[in-house]
Amino acid sequence: MLDKYLPILTLIIIAVCFSFGAAILSRLVGEKKPSAVKLAPYECGMPPVGSARERFSIKFYIIAMLFIVFDIEVVFMYPWAVMFKRLGLFGFVEMGVFILILLVGYAYVWNKGALEWE
Repeated sequence: MLDKYLPILTLIIIAVCFSFGAAILSRLVGEKKPSAVKLAPYECGMPPVGSARERFSIKFYIIAMLFIVFDIEVVFMYPWAVMFKRLGLFGFVEMGVFILILLVGYAYVWNKGALEWE
C-alpha cells in the first residue's frame, strides 16, 4: 500500500532539498555589496513618491472585496456552461436560482451605496 506513495514522497523530498539547497547556496555564493541604490525601494522603474505607509480609503478595500466575491461566483458558471446540455432543465433552474441570489446580493450592495466612489 505504501509503495504507491513512494514516488510522491520522493518528489517532495527532492523539492524540499532543492529549495533549501538553492537558498543556502545563494546565501553562501551571492555577492554582498549593499549600496544606497540597491537598498532603495523599486516601484516599476520609477523613483518612489511618498511614503510606503500611505493610507487608503476603506471604499477601496470594499470595492476590491466585492470584485473578488462576484468574480469568484462567476467562475462557477463555467462548469455549468460546459455541462449545460447534460444537466438539462434541473441544471437550468439551479443556475437560475444561483443567478437570482447573485442579483439580490448585487442589488443589496448597490442599495447600500458600496459601489459609489466618492
